[in-house]
Amino acid sequence: MALSPEDKCNVKEFWEKLGENTNVYGTEALERTFSSFPTTKTYFAHLDLSRGSRQVRDHGKKVADALTLAVNHLDDLSEALSSLSDLHAHKLKVDPLNFKFLSHCLLVTLARHHPGNLNPEVHASLDKFLSCVSNVLTSKYR
Repeated sequence: MALSPEDKCNVKEFWEKLGENTNVYGTEALERTFSSFPTTKTYFAHLDLSRGSRQVRDHGKKVADALTLAVNHLDDLSEALSSLSDLHAHKLKVDPLNFKFLSHCLLVTLARHHPGNLNPEVHASLDKFLSCVSNVLTSKYR
């Protein structure tokens, strides 16, 4: 599924509105994922996953940074996220379904914090964007 020019515009404009809070939202989305889908914790068994832990915040920042990278490279997500795809597929061996869970939880988090900015068109564009990112991150599994 390709992003239309309108989708790209919606995603970029919305992401800019998040400003410096992307790390906070990445962390909150991870915490939601861990509490809503407990099997996702399997890949983090060696970490302290309690709410607000430094390790969750650090990984939340990594999630936010990866998504910001993706937003800045909407025309070539595969190239921009290639090293992350390799990492998650070959080294970490993350279950591909976890990306869908995290995407869902990120949308919930963003809707909670930005209800006025997340109209149906922007929501659909973000959902498509996160689906594209998930597809790229799981492409090395095939």
